Amino acid sequence: MHILITGGTGLIGRRLCAAFTARGDQVTVLSRRPHLVAGLCGADVRALASLDDWQPDQHFDAVINLAGEPIIDKAWSESRKQVLLDSRVALTHKLIEKIRQASIKPQVLLSGSAIGYYGIHPEEVLYEDAQAGNDFSATLCEQWEQAAAPAKDLGLRLVYLRTGLVLDEAGGVLKKMLLPFQLGMGSRLGNGKQWMSWIHRQDYLRAVLRLLDDEQAHGAFNLTAPMVVTNTEFTQILAHTLHRPALLMTPAFVLNLVLGERSDLLLGGQKVLPKALLARGFQFDFSDLSSALINLLKK
Repeated sequence: MHILITGGTGLIGRRLCAAFTARGDQVTVLSRRPHLVAGLCGADVRALASLDDWQPDQHFDAVINLAGEPIIDKAWSESRKQVLLDSRVALTHKLIEKIRQASIKPQVLLSGSAIGYYGIHPEEVLYEDAQAGNDFSATLCEQWEQAAAPAKDLGLRLVYLRTGLVLDEAGGVLKKMLLPFQLGMGSRLGNGKQWMSWIHRQDYLRAVLRLLDDEQAHGAFNLTAPMVVTNTEFTQILAHTLHRPALLMTPAFVLNLVLGERSDLLLGGQKVLPKALLARGFQFDFSDLSSALINLLKK
């Protein structure tokens, strides 16, 4: 299978490249820095510098669309919000147009999204049929999915990857938390009651490969572990895994002051369960947070 990945030089994208090449797939990565692709993603991974370089006679069996600027790294000014939208929505519109022009179209599109799609829900259990929220991150995810929707009319099987917090010691939220927790300065955020819907990187990769290969899989899938925890529970389990105390608390007003609107990503929360994945018979290697963190950190 020949797979095109947008956003393939990010941590998750690099993990996917390794997983696909290990099983014998051919991988091409869309990157604005094509000269770095082989070093980041593997010597056998090809680079596509721009979607404009995708010629109609070039065939990909599958497309995985993960491109998007990091959502929490910079303040959400109006210009930054537009960058976040363009890097996801505008690129996906262009991707769909290139698929439309292809002489032989891909069979499947796995398009990125996130559990932020649902908005902030302090208590409600959220499955794939829940409605989109109305805050910025929810609007971003909804528009991202809507941009990919025409793939169905073009005959592709379309899957939305509504991804939770991917736990990987090499990057993402877990790496950012490690140093303060290792120093015994880990803390809960606000009242700590907000839900954290997470997934071990190994289960994420296995789920994506499963959804790519399962010809009956279509629509939205929550990529989250089936045992969701609160921020307080996450804090306690991470501290216990590292054999460190975690007695501190970061007040909500401090996060609001420092992060502004972005603080919703830390103080909000969603209790998101992978109903659709479980219905397809997917079995998680790491269902509970303790075993997941032990696997990632006890090496």
